[in-house]
Amino acid sequence: MSIRVSHTHGEDIAVTAANGTEILRYVYRPDPEAFEAPKPYAHPVRTLAGRTVTGYRPNDHRWHKGLQMTASHLSGQNFWGGNCYVHGQGYLALPDRVGSMRHDGFSAFTAEEGRLAFTEDLTWVENGGQEWAREVRDIVVHSVDEEAGAWALDWAIRLTNVRDTPLAFGSPTTAGREMAGYTGLQWRGPRDFTGGTVLAPGTDADAGKLMGSQSPWLAFTTEHDEVDAHSTVVFAHAPENLDERSAIHESHWFVRSEPFPTVAFSWAFFEEFALPPGESFAYRYRVVVADGAWDRDRVAAYLEGLPW
Repeated sequence: MSIRVSHTHGEDIAVTAANGTEILRYVYRPDPEAFEAPKPYAHPVRTLAGRTVTGYRPNDHRWHKGLQMTASHLSGQNFWGGNCYVHGQGYLALPDRVGSMRHDGFSAFTAEEGRLAFTEDLTWVENGGQEWAREVRDIVVHSVDEEAGAWALDWAIRLTNVRDTPLAFGSPTTAGREMAGYTGLQWRGPRDFTGGTVLAPGTDADAGKLMGSQSPWLAFTTEHDEVDAHSTVVFAHAPENLDERSAIHESHWFVRSEPFPTVAFSWAFFEEFALPPGESFAYRYRVVVADGAWDRDRVAAYLEGLPW
């Protein structure tokens, strides 16, 4: 299935399917509110039938914006946005700890029939203006399939420490709050995903039982408000993410269905890890956006047919 790509320079990139549905808008001119950790994000993200599957600036967490790369605890700074967790004191508004991710440009950009691929260069900047890390981000939109009612978004990151001291990656859990290991690539769902069904290989469990778990993929399904329709969003690791020989640190799922819907590929759920000066790490992720309520077998079969 063909796609159409439009680029508003300095603002965003939009992808529209052949049926006229805008399925992705990648915004690289960040929102200006410093407390929300300005950074590029993907929103809205839609199914081919036009169902929106991302939320934007919800009233409970204004810094949650669609699909975005985050780091909630990074050497004392917060690249997630919003309040900071401090052990013994809870969540505090500490604006001097909130950093940002600066868009520096695109080093590659290719739009073909049915596929968009671009490479974005970013710099992670701590609150005082010091440059802490360089990121190379690869985004690919592909496998837009009207018959399957699905399309795929690949999101890869390679991050290099440009400081002269190690970068320590953690989470609220590593800082002392139990089962709050959020950090890494994060999805916030819209309101009608609240209370949705969460699936993982070998189990149809509630989100609470899957919090902090490990698996190659996780799926979230819901029935929408207003329209008689369901949608499914699948979150999948590339094989090397789960290989202890190649991954800098093991990953766990941060997932909630209530009181609000969210999933994060947490790279530092239970333990911190350090990135030495001049060193890099990389992860690759896939998000599948589908119409309908997919069950576990359908998710598994689809992913098997979509090799890395």
